[in-house]
Amino acid sequence: MVSLLLPIIYVAFISLGLPDSLLGSAWPSMYPQLGVPVSYAGIISMIISLGTIISSLNSDRLTRALGTGKVTAISVGMTAAALFGFSVSGQFWMLCLWAIPYGLGAGSVDAALNNYVALHYESRHMSWLHCMWGIGTMISPMVMGRVLAGGGPWTSGYRYIALFQILLSAVLFFSLPLWQGRTAGTDAEAVLPQVLSLGQVFRLPGAREVMLCFFCYCALETTAGLWASSYLTLTKGVAAGTAASFASLFYIGITAGRAACGFLTLKFNDTQMIRMGQCILAAGVLALLLPGPQVLALSGLVLVGLGCAPIYPSIIHSTPEHFGADKSQAVIGIQMASAYVGNLAMPPLFGLLANNITPALFPFYLLALLVFMVFMHEQLVRKTSRC
Repeated sequence: MVSLLLPIIYVAFISLGLPDSLLGSAWPSMYPQLGVPVSYAGIISMIISLGTIISSLNSDRLTRALGTGKVTAISVGMTAAALFGFSVSGQFWMLCLWAIPYGLGAGSVDAALNNYVALHYESRHMSWLHCMWGIGTMISPMVMGRVLAGGGPWTSGYRYIALFQILLSAVLFFSLPLWQGRTAGTDAEAVLPQVLSLGQVFRLPGAREVMLCFFCYCALETTAGLWASSYLTLTKGVAAGTAASFASLFYIGITAGRAACGFLTLKFNDTQMIRMGQCILAAGVLALLLPGPQVLALSGLVLVGLGCAPIYPSIIHSTPEHFGADKSQAVIGIQMASAYVGNLAMPPLFGLLANNITPALFPFYLLALLVFMVFMHEQLVRKTSRC
């Protein structure tokens, strides 16, 4: 019976990715019908991000009180309800209201599931599961695109994804006995009944370092994905269509790279995987910095995507090793919160720099984030290896 749980977790990771790219793909059709400026997508995104930060910071408390299975099932149910709410919303304020459970559900399930896999499964599964997340981010725009191309409203696209999430939520509720059987006597809450406060977590050796490392990684990934196309067009003279295609290859590089990393983890440990990704990232940023033909910059962008592939899952999977199974849920919670802060704050900051100075700063911005990430990761390894 327990062997059935892993496929369910794989499907759950697909569900994590489904909502993440849906708003961006649907917004060009949404905002004219809602009668709001195009920039209002940022308001919805900010509400969702704030919800994810709050729920991530409380994931330790929730997981210890309810268990990973119930947190996952309830959270996916919340996102399913929010997506269905989007599908019946005809006004902008209604979307803002439904964005609250959307964000609250996304943050807690992200932290709980990542910690569960880090505790109970090998590193290769962490890489492959995050590959499934990437597949989810590709499926939902395809569904929305098919609906819109067929003349359907954007609400129908949201409804299809919501129905899938509702079905998955039902599967997760029916699978709760599998989670209990897997975690009996081994879950972190059985080791440490007391919930760690944020102050206690921050005082752990290496906690601030891993938080800043994760912040830099997620800021780099999100900034690269959002601004790469504009950089190639405005600075390198790449045609807009070509730049857009290679911007999508950045995400394909992350997804395919994580599939390959699952096999590489059979030979390399998490720290080696992170360093390998950072070296590939450095090569990609260098290619973006160097003068030369357009193909050099395009290749650099693909390398940046491939370099990103092992870092996120390997940082997560190494958390129990660095901090102990009894503290990993709390630490992963602050990691997720710092990730969402990085996603929320750093791409707009580069937008200000590009607008007021020059978009040519793009590779230097990525390089600064990479250097700080490398420094924080090495500090993390040094501090936790002495404990």
